Amino acid sequence: MGASTGAYPSHDLFMPGWMCALTTWTDVASFGVGRYVSPITLTFKPEEYVRKKVLAVPAVAVASLFAMTACSGGDSGASEGQSQVTVWMYPVIADEDASLEYWNGVEDDFEAENSDIDLVVELQPWDNRDEKIATAIASGTGPDLVLLTADQALNYYSTGGLKPVDEVLAADIDAFYPAVLDSVKYDGELYGVPLYQTSTTAVYNKALFDAAGIEELPTTWDEVLAAAPALAENGVAVMDYSGSPNMTLNLSFYPLLWQAGGAVFTEDGTDVAFDSPEGVAALQFLLDLQALGGLPADAAVKANDIEAGPLGTGTAAMGYSAVKADVELMQAAVGEENVVVELPLTGEEQVSFGTPGVLGLTTINEEPEAAYTVAEYLSSPEVAGALQIASGTYPARTDIASADEGDELATKFVEALEFAKPGEVEPNARQIMAALIPHLQAALQGQKTAEQALDDAAVEARDLIARAG
Repeated sequence: MGASTGAYPSHDLFMPGWMCALTTWTDVASFGVGRYVSPITLTFKPEEYVRKKVLAVPAVAVASLFAMTACSGGDSGASEGQSQVTVWMYPVIADEDASLEYWNGVEDDFEAENSDIDLVVELQPWDNRDEKIATAIASGTGPDLVLLTADQALNYYSTGGLKPVDEVLAADIDAFYPAVLDSVKYDGELYGVPLYQTSTTAVYNKALFDAAGIEELPTTWDEVLAAAPALAENGVAVMDYSGSPNMTLNLSFYPLLWQAGGAVFTEDGTDVAFDSPEGVAALQFLLDLQALGGLPADAAVKANDIEAGPLGTGTAAMGYSAVKADVELMQAAVGEENVVVELPLTGEEQVSFGTPGVLGLTTINEEPEAAYTVAEYLSSPEVAGALQIASGTYPARTDIASADEGDELATKFVEALEFAKPGEVEPNARQIMAALIPHLQAALQGQKTAEQALDDAAVEARDLIARAG
């Protein structure tokens, strides 16, 4: 028996007697496949099923989680003579029920072909994923394989948390897009097994622009600024922005920084560059929009919630870093006929965020051959192709046709891959991101100018780099 819904309150992680109540949230960040936050409670009764199925785990009580061996990867459900491989997966399939069903099916199919390996897929929330992964690796308790982005893979490689995966890819290496492999190649070795690619672009609620008398959808920064006052008169922000610390900058500030012609790091990666004139211009763009009523009132702290947020309730007219699942949620909320997808915004440059999702092999793993078998299976054309269909992502392999061929909506996301940047793949990238977020929030809360915020963040970031070096 797999996971079943129960009546226990969300946000709880407890074990009364023989029962474990777990809560999961979907809040996509840099993997980018839908951002609707919807808590559900899942109850597992160990005596009701023979072997462990997919688990949905919350981003709270990390220490308690590792101690709860009856309800986590610490409990080996493997039979004698079996190897157990634990995979930490994230909500790349936005719908919770569909995600559980899909990964339960993957477990069943894999184990039918590989009876000597017990595969355990644990569904993790996006919130606090870096902290949790780092804690797991440091403690030596956690996943054998974990879903990462290219910049995350470099981060954990540079801190000694990942093992190379060249052996997994050797037989099929020519089937993967070279740019995808290059994004996870460090010192001549590969540290991620690609499963898919993501793509982001601009999305509009055309009805809101029409109601404000704006006939042409804005596709440049100047046009967005020009549209803001008319929309604000109708109580509508021209652009959504999410400043929550749980929101990756790869989907919020960084695309604007890149569009301004800036970068997070210098070309050689030894210093930060976000405090450049281009960085100031990107943050000032947000502050100028805010002054015109062009951002949500709570932009500094709001989560990236589509369905119940400004894009879904019709109080923001466009998003500039949307994935296909976001668009589908928006269509359901405001009407498919009102939603238009275009190519990424243009500032000084036209840039968007898009990155591969890869499986990293952690140093926790003690049975590499079993982990290789799992990684090879999950990245195969059949399984990766099915995941792409279920998640609305795009192939990382040349021998998988896009599931969306002929889909007009998806065509825009495929076209946007031309402008996609896979984050800034440098050591300490995630730590620098965490250091920058509160300073951006301070600027959006009127506590600092754009220049002050980035200067202060740069001082903190340079200290991080110096201590890490």
